[in-house]
Amino acid sequence: MIKVYYNANGVISSHLVSGDEIDLIESKQLIWVDMLSPSMSAVNELDKKLGLDLPTRQETEEIEFSARYWEDEFGITINTYFLVKHGATASNESVSFTLKDNFVVTIRFIELPVFGDFTRKLMLNPSHYTDGARVMGGILEMRIEDDADTLEAVSREIAGIARLNPSNFDDTKKFLSMISDFEATNITIRENLTDKQRVLSSLLKSGKIPSALKSDFSIMIKDVNSLVTTANFNFERLDYLQNLFLNFLSIEQNKVIKIFTVMSVIFLPPTLIASIYGMNFRYLPELAWGFGYPLALGLMFVSAVLPLYMFKRKGWL
Repeated sequence: MIKVYYNANGVISSHLVSGDEIDLIESKQLIWVDMLSPSMSAVNELDKKLGLDLPTRQETEEIEFSARYWEDEFGITINTYFLVKHGATASNESVSFTLKDNFVVTIRFIELPVFGDFTRKLMLNPSHYTDGARVMGGILEMRIEDDADTLEAVSREIAGIARLNPSNFDDTKKFLSMISDFEATNITIRENLTDKQRVLSSLLKSGKIPSALKSDFSIMIKDVNSLVTTANFNFERLDYLQNLFLNFLSIEQNKVIKIFTVMSVIFLPPTLIASIYGMNFRYLPELAWGFGYPLALGLMFVSAVLPLYMFKRKGWL
């Protein structure tokens, strides 16, 4: 899908364009071309029509910063991450912005709600979005707001886990898996925010961005820095929760081991006495004694109760 937006004296008009109709696109009053899952032929046609060098899908997904932001005498090309939630997890999808003259071309390969939200905002406030740089800035601003909402939701869920008693988690694997999922989501969010930090820093240094828009980018980068701090705090909290839970498990295991140790100490003396009198020697003095058997039982009983009494007195039980 290719959608073209024009701003004619403060009036926004939009048109859906097929791959065969790209030649009909006019650069005059053009502010935005939004391409959703375009074919290579459509990308090449738009390159020729508007004098661009749009990135391929493979190029949009490269991780080197030199491949994610570059500018020349013709304009600026940015490949930046947009966060996509999948239930309890999240992933980063690359979106390409190519800024030239007064228009911007966006290329994406997944439907993103932020583009629909921004389109409605564009229609309601056309006087503010007079060129492609402002359109790009508006989309990035809304995306950062959505990232903040996502990060706040994740932070609340992590804080909710922190308020729970570790003894309530009977399923160890389930708890550790939940912590692992939160860590993976937080890593994805921080990767997304770090990418935006680099992009916004480069835009602030660019001579092709209007000064008025740079002040907006300065506010955005402050917001992103704040979100990065929150993401880092989430990592610290998750590490704390994981260590707390593992320590709790260790304490519970030590209790079990302590019980076995106490049982071993209690039954060791009676076992020793029984072993002595169970030896098959010809002469054992107590064997012929009438009180030998009661004495042996009494010794076994006392040797079992005495350690138990000492453990109780010392508070070990």
